[in-house]
Amino acid sequence: MINFVNRSLITYLNEVGQYFPVISLTGPRQAGKTTFLREMYPEYRYVTFENPKTDAQFERDPEAFLEEYSEYVIFDEAQNVPKLFSYLQGMVDEKRTPSRFILSGSQNFLLRKSISQSLAGRVIPAFLFPLDQNELFRADRLEIDNIKAMFKGGYPGLETASIPPSIFYGAYLQTYVERDVQGLIDSTNLATFKVFLRICASFCGQLVNYSTIAKAVGVSVPTVKSWLSILEQSYLVFMLTPFFRNFKKRLVKSPKLYFYDTGLLCYLLDLESPEMLESSTKKGAIFENYVVSEVRKIYAHAGKEDRFYFYRDSTKLEVDLVDDRPTKARLWEIKSTLGVNPKQYNNLDLAARNFDQLVQKGVIYGGGVSEYRDEVQHLAWNDLMSILK
Repeated sequence: MINFVNRSLITYLNEVGQYFPVISLTGPRQAGKTTFLREMYPEYRYVTFENPKTDAQFERDPEAFLEEYSEYVIFDEAQNVPKLFSYLQGMVDEKRTPSRFILSGSQNFLLRKSISQSLAGRVIPAFLFPLDQNELFRADRLEIDNIKAMFKGGYPGLETASIPPSIFYGAYLQTYVERDVQGLIDSTNLATFKVFLRICASFCGQLVNYSTIAKAVGVSVPTVKSWLSILEQSYLVFMLTPFFRNFKKRLVKSPKLYFYDTGLLCYLLDLESPEMLESSTKKGAIFENYVVSEVRKIYAHAGKEDRFYFYRDSTKLEVDLVDDRPTKARLWEIKSTLGVNPKQYNNLDLAARNFDQLVQKGVIYGGGVSEYRDEVQHLAWNDLMSILK
């Protein structure tokens, strides 16, 4: 079973918690936020505003409520009581005890909005996503091959309750649509929104073309942009932006679309088993999605700002992942193959000529051995945690 206290985020929270009176924790539904917080802060009192009685108690007498819960409290589903944030502002301005309050919730947009309005400068944000490769490896639960790892995904419920992925993700999407989406879009569009989710899955790893998606779903371009924003705010998908400098070559400016979890992605693509994934024409795109989402999660759980992009110019020369660091750029090609062909260096060599900084080249591939060869780093699919180095 996964030890939630051993999740990577604990190191970051212990560090930043020394300096801020409020910590906010956001992330996708069922990423394990509540369980993690209650086990990491066992001495804290836990209050959930998902309980109608608690809501009513606060609304009846906010001052008396906060006199009782005046410090070292986890407020879960805090977005349900917007007035809470202005009260907390006054309290932490009077007494800035480190890590005095922990805020979390599943309605990320509403939570962030309330924080930005009342607690700016007083709160440090943190993000908890489905289990990353590093966490699964430490718990001895990382699958032995990338096909199984991609198919299963990283939601904690798959590990703690041993729920089959098809059952877990079906229930997950139903809960997500009913509880998170229903209040944000017209209820008559919920069925179309589910179609939209599957269409988005078919475009994973591709440049976002709003018109093409709109036509496939049968809605307007503004609706597609609005719905994509909902998926981003829910931490189901993210956009990888193109790397852009004042190069002589004209570069594309459209982002690429990825899902945070490939288990959910496989479910949306109707891939019902690892064997179906193995033979799917989408295997390469899903592997790319797996790598990009994993490194993004690993950085987030370490509390580090990622500066990941992709490179593509008007001649369609493309590099899958650019890690833009202050003194150098690391260029990565992502290949699902078990071996690496030197021809796969070509794009790296051509793109490197257009960078005005030190460049390191690498290939992330489906094999299991990490090594340097021909001045190119070959990074195994199950060694992505080393990308932090």
